[in-house]
Amino acid sequence: MPVQGSQRSLLGSLKSTPTTTPHLRLATNQTGPQCLEVSIPDGLFLCLGLVSLVENMLVVAAIAKNRKLHSPMYCFICCLALSDLLVSVSNVLETAVMLLLEAGTLAAQATVVQQLDNIIDVLICSSMVSSLCFLGTIAMDRYISIFYALRYHSIVTLPRARRAIAAVWAASVLSSTLFIAYYDRTAALLCLVVFFLAMLVLMAVLYVHMLTQACQHAQGIARLHKRQRPVQQGFGLKGAATLTILLGVFFLCWGPFFLHLTLIAICPQHPTCSCVFKNFKLFLVLIICNAIVDPLIYAFRSQELRKTLKEVLLFSR
Repeated sequence: MPVQGSQRSLLGSLKSTPTTTPHLRLATNQTGPQCLEVSIPDGLFLCLGLVSLVENMLVVAAIAKNRKLHSPMYCFICCLALSDLLVSVSNVLETAVMLLLEAGTLAAQATVVQQLDNIIDVLICSSMVSSLCFLGTIAMDRYISIFYALRYHSIVTLPRARRAIAAVWAASVLSSTLFIAYYDRTAALLCLVVFFLAMLVLMAVLYVHMLTQACQHAQGIARLHKRQRPVQQGFGLKGAATLTILLGVFFLCWGPFFLHLTLIAICPQHPTCSCVFKNFKLFLVLIICNAIVDPLIYAFRSQELRKTLKEVLLFSR
């Protein structure tokens, strides 16, 4: 894929910065202004990708092993882990290929490299889109389980969950293929940005509504048992902290990447925007960090899954 700014391709490629430079430095843009540039060593990038790969593989293995976890909710969590796994694999693969090409270890024709780059870019983009989709799907699943508790098992059935999962993967691959084909069109970039904002708003609305309902429920129980006000406030603060972490991690990890896409669409030649483009690799690292954090938020909090994970680890020894 052609170069935009300091990146070799729109998605997943490395910046042209030396790996031996300090992690934080000031770079001078061609037009004069100083840019704060965070240099990410290739070794750190690869290590984070491998950590995410192993962590999400364990989640998938644990859910696949335990039949008690073959419910719609855990199917969605498994698909999120698989999406995050593919995000890490595709980024690590592209990094490794670029390093081998630069070192001269891997020799290939330009057309072969271009085709490989397009395939990896489709994999990166589709895994990112599917990861966002499954984050929204998990939020909707939890919303239904709270507000339609009595009808949950009739609404969210395993066949319906499988159809939803198949639709998400198909839509992710199709949309990613179209995006890679038309990546130089402003409309394609803005569609991805609008999709991210839609997922952010969806998750915020659902989780805030769930927190409000939980606080009201806790207040009702407190009145019934005549508990004191500090107990109610403690529950509200704990719920607000959980919500802040959940949405904060989502926004901080994904927001910079989509800001990058937005700036490519609206100000590709502006000096200030060029400063943002210099940190493209940092934005990819944040997405991989999100793939590391997701299992901690959505999977490892389950006692049954942690128990199965211990069995998987003991069995592998």
